[in-house]
Amino acid sequence: MKDFINSFYKNHALIYKVILFILTTFLIVYFFPKSGKFKYNFEKGKPWQSENLYAPFDFAIKKTEEEINIEKKQIAENASTYFDIDTETINRVKAAYDQSFNTAFQDTLKTSVKTSIFNKGIKIIDAVYEKGVLDKSYNYSDDERIVLLNNQEQTGTTTYGSFVTQEKLRNYLEVEIDTYDLTEWKSEILGVLFDIIEANVTLNESITSNTLEEELNKVSPYRGSIERETLIISKGEVVEGDKYKILRSLESEYQSQIWSEANYNWVLFAYTLLVALALLMLLLFLRKYRLEVFNNNTKVTFIFFNILLMVFLTTLVMNYNSTYLYIVPICILPLILKAFFDARLGLFTHVITVLLLGFIVSNSYEYMFLQIIAGIVTILTVSELYKRANLFISVGQITLIYIVAYFAFFVIHEGSIETLKWETFILFILCGLATLFVLPLIYVYEKLFGLVSDVSLLELSDTNSKLLKELSNKAPGTFHHSLNVANLAEAASNEIGANAMLARVGALYHDIGKMKNPTYFTENQSTGTNPHDELSAKESASIIINHVINGIEMAKKNNLPDRIIDFIRTHHGTTVVYYFYKKEMELDEMTNKADFSYPGPKPFSKETAILMMCDSVEAASKSLKEPTSSKIDSFVETIINKQIEEEQFLNADITFKEIRSIKKVLKHKLANIYHLRIEYPE
Repeated sequence: MKDFINSFYKNHALIYKVILFILTTFLIVYFFPKSGKFKYNFEKGKPWQSENLYAPFDFAIKKTEEEINIEKKQIAENASTYFDIDTETINRVKAAYDQSFNTAFQDTLKTSVKTSIFNKGIKIIDAVYEKGVLDKSYNYSDDERIVLLNNQEQTGTTTYGSFVTQEKLRNYLEVEIDTYDLTEWKSEILGVLFDIIEANVTLNESITSNTLEEELNKVSPYRGSIERETLIISKGEVVEGDKYKILRSLESEYQSQIWSEANYNWVLFAYTLLVALALLMLLLFLRKYRLEVFNNNTKVTFIFFNILLMVFLTTLVMNYNSTYLYIVPICILPLILKAFFDARLGLFTHVITVLLLGFIVSNSYEYMFLQIIAGIVTILTVSELYKRANLFISVGQITLIYIVAYFAFFVIHEGSIETLKWETFILFILCGLATLFVLPLIYVYEKLFGLVSDVSLLELSDTNSKLLKELSNKAPGTFHHSLNVANLAEAASNEIGANAMLARVGALYHDIGKMKNPTYFTENQSTGTNPHDELSAKESASIIINHVINGIEMAKKNNLPDRIIDFIRTHHGTTVVYYFYKKEMELDEMTNKADFSYPGPKPFSKETAILMMCDSVEAASKSLKEPTSSKIDSFVETIINKQIEEEQFLNADITFKEIRSIKKVLKHKLANIYHLRIEYPE
């Protein structure tokens, strides 16, 4: 049991990676659409590349969404509208007319005339209700077909224009009054009729909508069928028109059959294999080219989390509405990974992620092409992310690439721009705006995963920060030395293409450990007394060496990122405090060299290697007497060559060519510091 626990503890990092790998694989497969993949690739407007294709089984030809919508639109346009007609209304109106007429027309008229007027009024009422009076106006055309219902039974049909609306009632009555030669009594008869006539026709919304819905539900999604062994398309034939629709129908049927049969588990297993292979390639890349990232489980988790996040967001949008697919800001992924790691890792991870997303989206080739090109542009254009203008410029370029590539694909597919969906361009613009969310996201990730980006480095480079203020107060000489080293490291980093901001910040904080015993370091000795005179060489060496340990403790106490602490830890590598070692050797030739050596580790990146060179050169340059160009050149060469001989840069991914460039920068900078002029030959 004890051996098992020891073995588990020893390999816990590897076990964690295995669990993370398996969990991420299953989660990605879970997000995948539950449909198989058609084994043929085809695009509209392009030749069929495979052999002659025969129908593997009977299947129906599906109508396109556009065809179904057109058919439904025609049904809606030709559908009948149902109105209820109240046959009792006319009786109530006539009864009211009888009373109102006698009130309006007193006994001043002859009985025969009065009777004639009354009868003509009845005829007008009959004429009005023969047409029908609407309760209100409806938004229908005059030729809209109307079905009349009485007690839920159809009594006839008419058109909407034949009804008398409330707005037209007065005019209609005036025309009828003139027709029946009642002009002499027009005002009286009009007043009577207008007051008593009420609506007898109302829209039956429930029957109208239900009938329309029934008709729409009858629309078949299919138009014909293809029998088994029927030739669908020949090799070289262009995929267009009905051929394209038949192939799409076959693809859809093929995918549904795969997942409805017993081989569901096999397809799921195949998906798992492909996802596992993709993630394994990423792990192998980290293992071979980014070992420092691979050994850090937090960073591996961070990378896998972002891949999973992109898959989740894309799946979410596809399930909601695939039209909005291009609004998902996939280019955030390479932006974030470049901010925290480097461009190469960012691009590799982006490509792996896009390959996985190809299983989710419908037009996978077009989608992957767009996203990979956009990812490459992201990597190539974004530099110094902490400069906000750079991000806006990069987002603009990414959006432009999306638009241009989409436009090209659309023209290839359709052959013209007449049906170009301009609203897709708006989606690309929204995608660009969403990409700007990378800055707050970087801040969140820094807090969650303890990582550091250029944005944080910019904040840390502020010399008014608490820790650097304390350094300038307690150890002003060290602070000045750190500023000089920072300038040298930044210039050297720019020369070889390293992370200049990281090198500068690392240089600013690399000697904070000297604050514990500032007077034991020559740059802070202003009184002329040296406290080392009262100590043994071994004790002095211990104090000098311990400034690294003290610096690490202070950095952790002040929550400095690990990437900055690495500079403190490695800026002396495993070098020897040579002055005190030599002094001790004069007393005891059997002195243990390890007692006078820094604990390390050696620099393991370009930036930490640059700091070691700049720190040693800047510190030692103070001992130069009457410096000249030749002295400085020889001085820089000697110090850095000694570090190379001691294999201090063995773990750093830095080349001799880059070291030569760094030497050149340091010589030039030191010459400027000492205001040297060119030495002319005598």
